[in-house]
Amino acid sequence: MKGHPSRQAPKGENNIESSGSSRRRKESAIWSPGEARRPILEEAPVYYPNDEEFKDPLGYIASIRHNAQKYGICKIIPPASWSPPCPLREKNVWECAKFSTRIQQVDLLQNREPMKKKKTRKRKRRLHSKTGSTRRQPRSLGSESNTHSDSSDDKFGFQSGSDFTFEEFQTFSKDFKELYFRMKDTEVWKPSIEEIEGEYWRIVENPTDEVEVLYGADLETGVFGSGFPLESSSPKSSTLDQYATSGWNLNNLPRLPCSVLCFEENNISGVLVPWLYIGMCFSSFCWHVEDHHLYSLNYMHWGEPKIWYGVPGSHAAALEDAMRKHLPDLFEEQPDLLHELVTQLSPSVLKSEGVPVYRAVQNAGEFVLTFPRAYHSGFNCGFNCAEAVNLGPVDWLEHGLTAVELYSKQCRKTSLSHDKLLIGAASEAIRALWELSAVKNINSINLRWRSFCGKDGMLTKAIKGRIEIEEERLERLLPLVQLQTMDKDFGLKDEQECFSCFYDLHLSAVKCQCSPGQFSCLKHSNLMCSCKPENKTVLVRYNSDELNTLVQALEGKLDAIEQWTSKDPDNFSLNRRQHNSVKQDSERDGLETDPSMKNDSLSGLLREETHNPKKQCSSCSDDATTSYASSHSSGKKLFGVDLSRGSPSVQQNGIFDSEIDPLSTKVSERTLLYHVDPLKLGSIASGKLWCSKQAIFPIGFRSRVKFFDASSPEITSSYICEILNGGLIGPLFKVSLEECPDTNFVSSSAQKCWEMISRRVFEELATKLNPGRQDLPPLQPDTESINGLGMFGLLSPPIVQSIEALDTNYQCLEYWNNKLKLKDECVTVKGPSGSSESTVDMARSAVMERGQCSGTKVATEEEHADYSSSNTELQLVLRRLLNKADPEELRIMHKILCSGSTSPEWRIAFATLSQEILRKV
Repeated sequence: MKGHPSRQAPKGENNIESSGSSRRRKESAIWSPGEARRPILEEAPVYYPNDEEFKDPLGYIASIRHNAQKYGICKIIPPASWSPPCPLREKNVWECAKFSTRIQQVDLLQNREPMKKKKTRKRKRRLHSKTGSTRRQPRSLGSESNTHSDSSDDKFGFQSGSDFTFEEFQTFSKDFKELYFRMKDTEVWKPSIEEIEGEYWRIVENPTDEVEVLYGADLETGVFGSGFPLESSSPKSSTLDQYATSGWNLNNLPRLPCSVLCFEENNISGVLVPWLYIGMCFSSFCWHVEDHHLYSLNYMHWGEPKIWYGVPGSHAAALEDAMRKHLPDLFEEQPDLLHELVTQLSPSVLKSEGVPVYRAVQNAGEFVLTFPRAYHSGFNCGFNCAEAVNLGPVDWLEHGLTAVELYSKQCRKTSLSHDKLLIGAASEAIRALWELSAVKNINSINLRWRSFCGKDGMLTKAIKGRIEIEEERLERLLPLVQLQTMDKDFGLKDEQECFSCFYDLHLSAVKCQCSPGQFSCLKHSNLMCSCKPENKTVLVRYNSDELNTLVQALEGKLDAIEQWTSKDPDNFSLNRRQHNSVKQDSERDGLETDPSMKNDSLSGLLREETHNPKKQCSSCSDDATTSYASSHSSGKKLFGVDLSRGSPSVQQNGIFDSEIDPLSTKVSERTLLYHVDPLKLGSIASGKLWCSKQAIFPIGFRSRVKFFDASSPEITSSYICEILNGGLIGPLFKVSLEECPDTNFVSSSAQKCWEMISRRVFEELATKLNPGRQDLPPLQPDTESINGLGMFGLLSPPIVQSIEALDTNYQCLEYWNNKLKLKDECVTVKGPSGSSESTVDMARSAVMERGQCSGTKVATEEEHADYSSSNTELQLVLRRLLNKADPEELRIMHKILCSGSTSPEWRIAFATLSQEILRKV
């Protein structure tokens, strides 16, 4: 045994006062059941999700939040079917991996003297450790103990203990508990949870002896390893994959879709990366709230129970007041005592001060959830292992704002950029609104984001609240200082903070000419220097109009949604959840794909310029099964990448069919052929937005084209191009990888859509071609080298002719005016109902063109003049036609013939007849 649970008090210390409590000398610390101080508390709620509910962690937490948050904590018991394996139990880890511990003086967690009074009296330790004088730096991240260790004589803290393997610590914990409770005297009996709890609070409240234990707390899973299987390290099996990708796997939970923490790029240990806690009997986690008042979720992998105590976030201030009242000396010496996580106060005392405290007993295989700003504490009943992490659903944002404002007042450093998370969540929600309204991409994630929006949505309210604070502070400075838009990358890599209060400066910052590298928040610009206000500049990421647009977009205004998403082309990319490794159910478009078109090498798209991609008009067919090859001369550029810049070649999959020197400045010119297969022609829509001079944009049009893969540009993949109904916005052009529909690009312009794809391909290629090269000039994508309409197939003669045939009423006026190149004497087409349109010319040209394309001979007026048919034959043909007409139709025909050939009615009739001839031949 490495140590003893207690020690004798040294001679001369028999009646030492410690915060009003006396400590009497005893030979050894043992259980005193008659002096138990177990608090009588109401139990926190327990929830039992079924298999279906358990599939969606954030959704389930949202469903219980309204009732559970009133308790501060709650327990979640997974379905019986959920039983993840624990890699930490494997023999090589159990017997070999060592973790560090901390020494906790349980009897001093509540009753201790201020450190100034203790300098003359040093406590001796019986617990022998293999450590030196250095100790861990304090941390304030994580979700269970975050126990502080400090070697300074000015602060009370937990010193470093010995290192253990799991096997060694299990033996140490077992020996301690058996000795303390004298369990070796009987082979059957062991103390109940209630008896252990009563003894624990006796030690804390009314200590008679010195009791020290060890705690393996705040162990970084990124270093030591997680208790959950990881997707990257797990062997391929359906069982392991189920748990490696589960949302309840704490390695995945923080960055689930619709979690605000998705927008934090750094893997912050203890917040986004779970921590492990290896406990023994009486090892403790003292009263604290989570960093930034986040939620936390704790899962016990194995072992004896852990007892939790929670206080609702609504009573956080009341708990702080009660602790200051009952421990005045400690708070006088150390005002930020609660940040150190080394102090307990009995739940019984808190109850007496009107603070509601609730209790939960966590067993192996169970979760404990803590809510924003809910103080919690507890201790372990024996050897166990738990893992914990933070999470940030959208409803946390209002609590997070309260936290950063409080931190600013306390001059306390932040762990996260709250504003960056807030803006990221708002932009993602707007993207979801865009997909739902414009792209009709209906899935559970988009619908959930939409539920946070609207005038009364919690995300909208969070944005409005933050903007109000910002505008109020700006008004105090303007117009005394200049206003300037900050650089796009300001504070994104190295987060900037106020020199005075450490407030995050993502949205705004103040700088002065006298100190270029120093910034302040809007509140403390006057403390930065003594310069005049006119020498200072306020940097803002968004101006007032942009912030108003953001609010309006969240409220659901389509023009604002369009305006906000168009600010950054990347906002249209629908695969931005790069950190999410959890499998999500998403609705697919149901497109039939041709497997033979997938995974072709890039060399299949590289052709010599001598190849003629054009096809004869005779190949045109209305069934939309014809391919079209679009030829784009690349010169020395490949989809926008300037190859003459000295990029190494990628020989994989034949991206080039000739050797290229990595630093060569010459590359042979190629012609890229993009073969477009029409899948569906769609239907004609009226309105000027549904065509251009170059093309018609049918609703529901779909085509397939091969292009460089947006994720792996060394291969080619098939893309599905679609034209969707964007409502008032008009047509929306959507391109998605056929093999991965989640990789989508959407824009109101076909050109912009393919420019985004080209840019993405360029970025991936640049990374692959020049990894780590700092000596090469930066490559710039040439987005002019790709034709968006051509990539959709809307410039293909066969596809164009098929689409034209759909517009029987010539609704796409701008297109037809440009197509027919009307002569000066011809009046501009205004539509079928207009009275001054050149419908005859239009119809004649269209019929002639279509007839030639289809191989059908259509008679001209000259040929009509030579047409020799007797009056009798003409009458017979007309009677056969007119016999099928009803009286109303005959009346209309009579009116048209009487109107004369120069009337609008006659012209429309002639055009309609011409169209019918074309349709039936």
